[in-house]
Amino acid sequence: MFASLSLGLALLPFVVGKTWDVQVGGPNGELTYTPEALSAAPGDSVVFHFNPKKHTVSQSAFATPCGLKDGGFHSGFVPVAANSTVDTRPTFSVLVNDTTPVWVYCGQASGTPASHCGAGMVFSINCPSGDAPNSFDNFKKAALAVGASLSAAAAAATASATATDGSGGYGYGAPAASPTVTAAYGGITIPAAPSATVVTVPITLDSSSTWTTVYTSYAGSPAATPVAAAGAVHTVVVGGVGKLTFTPDHISAAPRDQVVFQFQQKNHSVIQSSFADPCRKLNIDNSSAPAGFNSGFFPVDNTTTDFPTYTITVNDTAPIWAYCGQKLPSSHCGAGMVFAVNAVDDGPRNFTAFQNVAEVLNGTIAGAIAAPSATGSTTGTTGGALSVRVSGGAGAVVALIAIAASLL
Repeated sequence: MFASLSLGLALLPFVVGKTWDVQVGGPNGELTYTPEALSAAPGDSVVFHFNPKKHTVSQSAFATPCGLKDGGFHSGFVPVAANSTVDTRPTFSVLVNDTTPVWVYCGQASGTPASHCGAGMVFSINCPSGDAPNSFDNFKKAALAVGASLSAAAAAATASATATDGSGGYGYGAPAASPTVTAAYGGITIPAAPSATVVTVPITLDSSSTWTTVYTSYAGSPAATPVAAAGAVHTVVVGGVGKLTFTPDHISAAPRDQVVFQFQQKNHSVIQSSFADPCRKLNIDNSSAPAGFNSGFFPVDNTTTDFPTYTITVNDTAPIWAYCGQKLPSSHCGAGMVFAVNAVDDGPRNFTAFQNVAEVLNGTIAGAIAAPSATGSTTGTTGGALSVRVSGGAGAVVALIAIAASLL
């Protein structure tokens, strides 16, 4: 898809200017335009390159950062599959005809707490710099304020709806009009799981790569076709100096894709859980089904450069929820150190909602469940959504007892 629009009032048909490239969204699901702002001359073209997920390039005004400007340009929603290649991804182009500031935002999940604009996904052409009242920094702050207002309004509406339902005022999740269920404990309400259908379809990559796959399909699920027969490889950094994070913290992946968790400094783990019980290992109530995966703990010294890894292979498009099981000196999961595969960004069970449930629930049970042993198995077990593999360099074979205390 390629669209061309003209900006400004002056018409300069004979000017051939510079082409500016802007990435819409990041390769790992980041809600950003890169760069966030630029200065362009009349006759220049700005080409927006759409990355995986689903975004827009929409013109707004400085005073209303997250709303479409009357007569402003709008790319429409542009979905991009995770298995797409860079040279096949769509673009949207605008022509700069004067130096008037142009304000842009992503319209995904507009008007909801999951708003991409409300998370700061905005962009500008020829905005004033420095301390000007209409600088880009002030424009982005205004967008973030819109997001904060939407989140506060949703929280207030949900709390009001649940204040008399026996939940103790812990209402959380979608507004009362949306289906809700009760979390694993704590008496709070959360968005209900989406309806799902098991689908059996043939997959064809080329004349020599065909197979049949069975996967769970639901609204917003990614395509089941991997980028290659062996799948794509997604690298996720676990921890790091001064970090209680998975980086990136959520991704989209197709069946056959691999997620490689690279454990960096401190002592972390990655354990499969559920949306309704984010900080405890997945417990499938079926003796014939395997439990969720558990990497075990990987203590990594500050001087290590050869980081150990733990790999899962995605077998479905259904969401996979995970967390770090470290509880010393305090719960990492309770601090928001969680991860997801195939969470639907614009659905009620999005990654931010999962992270918030983890932070709310874990505060009530942080000391009640023992963490897995730091010397426990690193082979792991799996649910039907994936399989696992563990590897490690020299940094993975260390004297655990000698260094464990310094890594907590």
